[in-house]
Amino acid sequence: MNRVLIITYYWPPGAGAGVQRWLKFSKYLPLHGWEPVILTVDPAFAQYPSLDESLLHDIPENIKIVRTPARNYFRFAGRDRSQIPSAGFASEGRKSFLSYLMRFVRGNFFIPDPRRGWNPYAFREACKLIEKENITRVITSSPPHSTQLIGLKLKKKYPHIKWIADLRDPWTDIYYYKEFFHTYPARLLDRHYEKSVLRKADKIITVGDRLKIMLASKVSTAEAKTYVVTNGYDDEDFRNLKPSEPEIFTISYTGTLSPAYPLKGFAEAVKKLTDSGRKIRVRFVGTISSTQKKTIYENVPEEFLDFIPYVSHTEAVKHMISSSALLLIIPDHPGNRCILTGKLFEYIASGKPVLCLGPADGDAALVLEMTGAGITTGYKETNTIARIISDFMEKRFIPSKEKTEIFSRYNLTRKIAEIIK
Repeated sequence: MNRVLIITYYWPPGAGAGVQRWLKFSKYLPLHGWEPVILTVDPAFAQYPSLDESLLHDIPENIKIVRTPARNYFRFAGRDRSQIPSAGFASEGRKSFLSYLMRFVRGNFFIPDPRRGWNPYAFREACKLIEKENITRVITSSPPHSTQLIGLKLKKKYPHIKWIADLRDPWTDIYYYKEFFHTYPARLLDRHYEKSVLRKADKIITVGDRLKIMLASKVSTAEAKTYVVTNGYDDEDFRNLKPSEPEIFTISYTGTLSPAYPLKGFAEAVKKLTDSGRKIRVRFVGTISSTQKKTIYENVPEEFLDFIPYVSHTEAVKHMISSSALLLIIPDHPGNRCILTGKLFEYIASGKPVLCLGPADGDAALVLEMTGAGITTGYKETNTIARIISDFMEKRFIPSKEKTEIFSRYNLTRKIAEIIK
């Protein structure tokens, strides 16, 4: 069986969609003719936003995993790790001067990101694997986008290898990019790295059609070699779980909820319904900013609120299937039409109706429309949101599972195998 080297910073016990993407592809690649070799960072040297030990049990047996040390630039933050900018800045309350300073340092002295401290170690080990294992296919997955610089360097040293760059998120167009206060020279260098990767990679994989268009607009040769492989759901994550219907109609949101995710229209819609006598429980599972909590408390009676801290992936899925409906919010940003969150596909697989707040012509809205799994409306459309929730409560909208199979991890891995070949 041919081998493919997958270089990814995020791997169990790290958590999140970035971990699950290549964990799941690696699980099914051998069934499509490819043996994955994983190169990742040693957890003792890693800086993960969150941990999920349960994902360790999902690592395929007999898979070769090579872990390396890394320089941890985050140590410069000192003991107060709360000042480290988090993804989407969901954990931040009031911004301090130190917070601004940390962002400025992050944006101008660690380009593309501080996790590039892993690169020298990963590059050396990748060279050993390529030469020892006679590997001719290499995949680099980002974010962190510094991982793509490993692929860039490997392609220069080994022109014969086929390098595939997997870009799960925008690079210099990510919705919180401006939060790092890049100076002009820093932006110039970051864009140079981005374009170099798009030019030099033999193939590019991304998660949605609009992100493909965005990347192709930067380099003229990128469009022809870019393929869309979305995130998805793993049937096995749902196989032994039994969906249930709570006594009180319960709308659940799982994941990060920073101020970039407009919530006020939804909160006001819930208030409108509860004021009219409808009983609705709202459940948030994950990291939520203090400003978002304030918005919720101002509109939803406290007895109908559940705030559950970060949980494992398995527990998050359990919360999904034990809900009446699910809430998806796309960040409010000019480039948000290209955002396809990983949890969207697990929402779809849960069989629960999805209320999506975001652009009606965005990739997420199109997936929900195509699968019949949910309805998308604007952030501020309070009356429309209230009507959709009422329709969900009265069972006027029941998703069908028949159209979701194309997003199973097994079927998506077949596309990955074809791209590698």
